[in-house]
Amino acid sequence: MDNCIFCKIIAGEIPSKKVYEDDKIFVFHDINPIAPVHILFLPKIHMESLNDINSSNMELEYVSHIIGKIPEIAKTLGLSDGYRTIINTGKDGGQSVNHLHVHVAGGKKLPWFLE
Repeated sequence: MDNCIFCKIIAGEIPSKKVYEDDKIFVFHDINPIAPVHILFLPKIHMESLNDINSSNMELEYVSHIIGKIPEIAKTLGLSDGYRTIINTGKDGGQSVNHLHVHVAGGKKLPWFLE
């Protein structure tokens, strides 16, 4: 999508602090971290939110790949004591960029609810 900031980051048009990349996902450090480690997992195809996914479409394969990579990448970043995963969906769910992304935050004990 032409105006999507995350699509531009994936394409290398906007710099980021990349953590990991493969044919399906791009992972980078959040520019406004809520914890010592705060990374974002993006599918390399544009989908706006979890609402774009159903059991019969290709998007599910990308989200499944993200979920499978989270523990591996979290471990490489020293998050052995735990981490939080967050997927904001839609305006009322706190989604600020309309490209599905998964936040992974850790490196300290996090409060139950984050603002």
